[in-house]
Amino acid sequence: MNKKVLVMCTGNSCRSIIAQALIDKYLNGIKAYSCGVNPSGKINPNAKKVLIENSCWNDSYYSKDISEIINIEFDLVITVCDNAKETCPTFPKKNKVIHIGFQDPDGKEYQAFVNTFNKIKKELLPKIKSKLTQILQ
Repeated sequence: MNKKVLVMCTGNSCRSIIAQALIDKYLNGIKAYSCGVNPSGKINPNAKKVLIENSCWNDSYYSKDISEIINIEFDLVITVCDNAKETCPTFPKKNKVIHIGFQDPDGKEYQAFVNTFNKIKKELLPKIKSKLTQILQ
């Protein structure tokens, strides 16, 4: 398929990084990117821990601003928090943008990160496959 997907949230430290890792691992033919509308500049240690425990971690993942990837032509842009949805920028290329929100686990116990990981895997991955199939038709 060779499609590019961008996942955006506010801090690019938990949800969008988890989603990027899950897309990279489980959706063949799709390259995932992530960014934040107000990036924290670091990945939450519990987000990294849950990714390592599920063999999804890649040392290339880091918290970044949209300016680093704005000129990539994405097939799909996904916002995973309301703040990112409301402040999602206009991209130079016409991009399909969808929103599917997940609660921010930041500041919570580790189990909240496990729950977020599982919820993103269960809810977001099928939606991405469905949307990309629609786009290709």
